[in-house]
Amino acid sequence: MKILIIEDETSLSNSIASYLKADNYLCEIAGNYKMALDKIESFDYDCILLDITLPDGNGLNVLKELKKSKRTDGVIIISAKNSVDDKIDGLNLGADDYISKPFHLSELSARISAVIRRRRFDGSANIIVNEITIDTTANTIFINNKLLDLTKKEYDLLLYLVINKNRVISKSAIAEHISGDNADYFDNFDFIYAHIKNLKKKMTSAGAADYIKSIYGMGYKFEVN
Repeated sequence: MKILIIEDETSLSNSIASYLKADNYLCEIAGNYKMALDKIESFDYDCILLDITLPDGNGLNVLKELKKSKRTDGVIIISAKNSVDDKIDGLNLGADDYISKPFHLSELSARISAVIRRRRFDGSANIIVNEITIDTTANTIFINNKLLDLTKKEYDLLLYLVINKNRVISKSAIAEHISGDNADYFDNFDFIYAHIKNLKKKMTSAGAADYIKSIYGMGYKFEVN
């Protein structure tokens, strides 16, 4: 799961990122309004943590851009402001939740999980596709009720493909999703092929159907009839 933290307080954003990474989230940080716009124009996120007060703009305008683009990223406003007007404005613009500083990181993580469940999984912690069950709370995957032993990247990859089932996902989108900003440092997508190959082998060995299809010249698709 991929999180964008839009926050100009470096110590706070780093603390949030460190805590969420321990919860198996992939985190990126934008320290100002311009960086935030660049990020949302280039990438999709499962949840965006948005500070209203930024040094070069109003965070609510980020929400307006998301709404204009008809994006489905979850949004939680985090701000020192505790006025009812700010909260109402943010929610009316499409934010999913609102949390005031200071807050406990454990509460923030719980709210993120709740937003992602509502946005991506119809409120359920489990995704079931035929013989495959994904527990998004425990970050585990079962095939025919048996635990599948996956690396973190393999889990993230399978979850990403399942969420986008029956859609062709480009190699660049996969690379960016599982590696974040680090995807820019790879000369090619051989590492994606390696992850796909290992994942397919583990799944079929555990009794799953061969759902992951390579679409020549385009990318991969998790195909479910």
